Amino acid sequence: MLVLNCFMKLQVLEKMLRWSFPKSLKAYGAAMNINRGNPFRKEVVVNSWPDFKAVITWPQRENEVDDLDHCTNAHAVFYKKLQAYQELLENTNVINWGQISQIQGLQDGICEISKTLALSKQVGVKTSSFQMVIYSDPDTLPDVRLQYAIHGARSTLLTSFATSPVSVSWMTMGIPSPGACQTSFPHGYTLPEHWRKGYSRLVATTLAKELHSCGFPAQGNDPEANTPSITLLKSMNAQFLPCSFFRVIHTPSQFLTKSHL
Repeated sequence: MLVLNCFMKLQVLEKMLRWSFPKSLKAYGAAMNINRGNPFRKEVVVNSWPDFKAVITWPQRENEVDDLDHCTNAHAVFYKKLQAYQELLENTNVINWGQISQIQGLQDGICEISKTLALSKQVGVKTSSFQMVIYSDPDTLPDVRLQYAIHGARSTLLTSFATSPVSVSWMTMGIPSPGACQTSFPHGYTLPEHWRKGYSRLVATTLAKELHSCGFPAQGNDPEANTPSITLLKSMNAQFLPCSFFRVIHTPSQFLTKSHL
């Protein structure tokens, strides 16, 4: 196991992860953030360098942690060889099995390995899968300027928060979760009295364009059963990826009788 803390190596890793799109997308997003100020205080672990076979991001060890918060105890994963990924989890301290933690990636092997190790690591495993989308070309995003004019809406860009439905949506969709990759759309919600007015599309489109203008890829994920959200994504010309987004939550045995998920 090797922690990459050399700026040049991290830049090389970011470029190398691009070659493995879309399966490397979560790890790539984490590497991008690390190389741009590391606002969420993550580190990158590889099984070897430069010919790595598995990449995992983890929270910086010197930070204070909450053993019950799987969002801050989140890891992004990409592997070229499944066995190398399993060995990292099984034989190193890359995962703190004593805390509730989360693993994210676009390869179904992460679910398989977590289930394989669940008994020996004494953790419960909860897996979820979602449709993954990206907005690869900002020019294909809808033009929402007219909608801004019709509704008298404005985007706050997180600098000030009004009580309008647009601002509420921006707050819930625009603040990145402190998880593995911070270039995605975490959650969206519009107040019920303002449903079906196009506010979610307005905010999501504006956020995607803002991310692109800052040099970040815009991405998102949604459960297949969430038909309204899937319809929204299609209206934004989102590109649906052939691979799913997988999330695995590990819960140590001592926490299994409590509700933290």
